[in-house]
Amino acid sequence: MIKPRIVRPGDRVAVVAPASPFAPEELDAGVAEVRCLGLEPVYEPSVFDRSGYEAGTAETRAGAIARALADPSIAAVLGVRGGYGSVHVLPLLDAGQVRRARKAIVGYSDLTSLLTFVTGACGLVAFHGPTVAGRLERGREAYDRATLTGALMRAEPLGELVFPGVETLRPGEAAGPLVGGNLTQIAASLGTPYAFDPPAGCVLFLEDLNERPYRLDRLWTQLRLAGIIGRAAAIVLGEFPGCDEPGGELFGRDTMAALAADCAGPVLFGFPSGHTGGPAVTLPLGVRARVVAGGQPAIVIEESAVSEE
Repeated sequence: MIKPRIVRPGDRVAVVAPASPFAPEELDAGVAEVRCLGLEPVYEPSVFDRSGYEAGTAETRAGAIARALADPSIAAVLGVRGGYGSVHVLPLLDAGQVRRARKAIVGYSDLTSLLTFVTGACGLVAFHGPTVAGRLERGREAYDRATLTGALMRAEPLGELVFPGVETLRPGEAAGPLVGGNLTQIAASLGTPYAFDPPAGCVLFLEDLNERPYRLDRLWTQLRLAGIIGRAAAIVLGEFPGCDEPGGELFGRDTMAALAADCAGPVLFGFPSGHTGGPAVTLPLGVRARVVAGGQPAIVIEESAVSEE
């Protein structure tokens, strides 16, 4: 995997909207937090465009991303929010440009489509991390500053990530390249030119929001039948908030535990990245990670995500 160049204090970072629209005040609060990180956020007027449930046309959104990649003064690209629509920009992006630009691209949820494109077709490390609206907008209560700055602004491994509430579903220890993101978006990619296609022996991270237990089963089963689950040396599951059956008869956590019961390697549940009730952790995708399931459950990021060169 190619590594993006390190992001340094004072660098300009582009704020783009690959998916759904948002309220202007959400962006204002988010860019203020970006400045608190010592970075200078910039964005085009088209970031406020609306086209139904998307933030402007696919051409407008892809164009903003391409210009940010081409601008030598821009060090990284931050997504405003998820929602829906990132998949529409993929045919309009140039994988070669993304690879040559070597810029950190950050997002989660619907932006998993873009992250999968970056790590897959482009062979570039990407970052499952906070969006400007929704996460950075609400400050440190909504995102983990240490992992965001550590992943983007330090050319060294993040090391051991231990958080309360992470539990072992299957004990063991295994290592491999860290891949994954939003379960719905990964399943939706299958059968397309941008299909999620992880290597055998990977560490697979999956998370989602507001999917009832039977839908979690359907999504997982699709990945299992496609051979994706079987490639994983270890699996790390998010918190899956809002995934309990109305009435409290079935629970998202129990459903995922049952689905993962026959996995060959270690499985963790409750890792706070993506959709989480607390500060969202940034995970670099494409670097080597180790899962330790048992005792004190942890993900150990063993490789730096950015390069000084």
